[in-house]
Amino acid sequence: MSIERFSVGKRMSEMVVHGGVAYLAGQVADDPSQDAAGQTRQVLAAIDKLLSAAGTDKTRILRAQIFLADIGDFAAMNGVWDGWVPAGNTPARATVEAKLAAPEYKVEIMVTAAV
Repeated sequence: MSIERFSVGKRMSEMVVHGGVAYLAGQVADDPSQDAAGQTRQVLAAIDKLLSAAGTDKTRILRAQIFLADIGDFAAMNGVWDGWVPAGNTPARATVEAKLAAPEYKVEIMVTAAV
């Protein structure tokens, strides 16, 4: 089986597709000056773009891992997530508080999706 890598960098690829599954790297906001809801919107837009490049979409997400710098942002993140995730196609999901790569990041989301 082939392995296809997208946006390959020195340290990581933004997405790897293998065996009919797309594995996305953790996505963070392009503009981290926004609040948790704004960053969540940016992250979900980036996920949509990557999934589209793999020939799939958010209805085929198998699981999501969500990292919040402050679990107090859980409701704000969920407010955006709930409007984005398709009813009846919600993935398995975990949300945890974690120290993210840079202090300005409030949300990081990583998904795995069927292609």
